Amino acid sequence: MKRILLSIFGILALAFATLTPAFAQSKGTVYYLVPTLLDEFQTGSVSALEMFLKQVGYEMKTLNADNKTDAQQSQMNDVIALKPAAIILAAVDFNALKPSVESARAAGIPVVEFDRPITSTKSDFTSVAGTVEIGHVAADSAEKLLKEKNGAVKGKILQVLGDPGDPYTLDIQKGFEEKMKAFPDVKIISLPAMQWEASNAGTIVSDQLQANPDIDLIFSHAAHLSVAAVASLESAGKKPGDIMLMSSNGAPVGLDLIRKGWLNVEVEQPLYAQAAAVAMLMDKIVNKQEIKPGEYDVIGLKGVVTNEEWGPNLKVPGAAIDKSNVDDPKFWGNQKPPTDKIKSVE
Repeated sequence: MKRILLSIFGILALAFATLTPAFAQSKGTVYYLVPTLLDEFQTGSVSALEMFLKQVGYEMKTLNADNKTDAQQSQMNDVIALKPAAIILAAVDFNALKPSVESARAAGIPVVEFDRPITSTKSDFTSVAGTVEIGHVAADSAEKLLKEKNGAVKGKILQVLGDPGDPYTLDIQKGFEEKMKAFPDVKIISLPAMQWEASNAGTIVSDQLQANPDIDLIFSHAAHLSVAAVASLESAGKKPGDIMLMSSNGAPVGLDLIRKGWLNVEVEQPLYAQAAAVAMLMDKIVNKQEIKPGEYDVIGLKGVVTNEEWGPNLKVPGAAIDKSNVDDPKFWGNQKPPTDKIKSVE
């Protein structure tokens, strides 16, 4: 009997010894406060962050604010009370969430700004696409498209922004318009799709087709807004190619619209790289170690960290997608996540 008991204890000890490394890999829980799950970039960000954080030893839980500022503020308060390893925040409203960021950091909880920077107060890390640069890439594409259609860089552009409380869309607008200033014969009409609602974008396009039937190009700041734009164009009797279309973020629906002939250019927001950067640096963030400025290889893209007033800030470049490269698996809209595992930055 004694031998049997010893054998059982030995088996149990071996089992626990085998399981210990798996438990040891969990470095804590990170909460991701996502603004909405209405578009594919946001749903994709949840999957990408969860995948990459798991590779470096963190569990992730997600809370969706459904584009409601007060809901996200309440979620921040609840999460602060839980004292997680870190909070990743994509703010519904960057002004309204400033006090919540300050409260979390005062409680000793690191805060990472993902995709939507809050520049009015300090955070522990910010990972964004080069949004002003996305605007520049879009302007370069608009220049080419207008020249091909009109023989010169002239015409009328309807720019459908996202919500004006989101710095992502404001930075794209800034980059786009500052480059287009070089072309005085181009008129830009800019209108916001409040709360990033596709139906709002559809209404804007429908109304502007009536007010400005000579629109040459529609530039929406997200692919799901372009879907609504196409629906309005179809309702107006338009066919692919009648009015040129561009959008930015690189979602699957945008790539599908390229394949169907509706969309001329989709400027990708590098979702996978933005998420990978957060995971690569999470150990430093949690342990409050210095994140040194300079270049970082982020799954094959050149990310650049700079020290800003709001803390260490990493930008990752985007790229223009058209019918010539739409099937390239490196674009997140083709939904083929990188297979190489990432490692924490030492």
